[in-house]
Amino acid sequence: MKDKIQTFFAAYEQRFNDALAGQQVDVNETTAAFADYFVESSPAGVMGGKNDDQFKEQIPKGFEFYRSIGTLSMKIGQLDITELDEFHAMAKVHWISAYKGNRQIEFDVHYFLNMLNGTPKIFAYITGDEQKVLSENGLV
Repeated sequence: MKDKIQTFFAAYEQRFNDALAGQQVDVNETTAAFADYFVESSPAGVMGGKNDDQFKEQIPKGFEFYRSIGTLSMKIGQLDITELDEFHAMAKVHWISAYKGNRQIEFDVHYFLNMLNGTPKIFAYITGDEQKVLSENGLV
């Protein structure tokens, strides 16, 4: 399971960086990383969303936002995987993001993954206050 999750996040990181570099966003591969329904929890509250056409439309807009604030790259600094049972795992990803002007921001995201068909799918994630950190760093 751990090998599959490591491979999953390496591909997730690569897609993110390809999109930041201006390459065409692989919407299908990005949506394939998520379960049919997923949940986000952050200081802004708890939100859920369907992995549907509306989600697909938002993906390129999300990458455009990150490019517009000067995001150059998103790198995994550390990946800690906890197997919860034979079908579920939690992955704590320590992200290192680089921005124009030689800025760097580091943050953690906890992802909850379902492995029902042997393929990792994100069904939930927990983040910090991204808007606050971006604002404090003069990026938004």
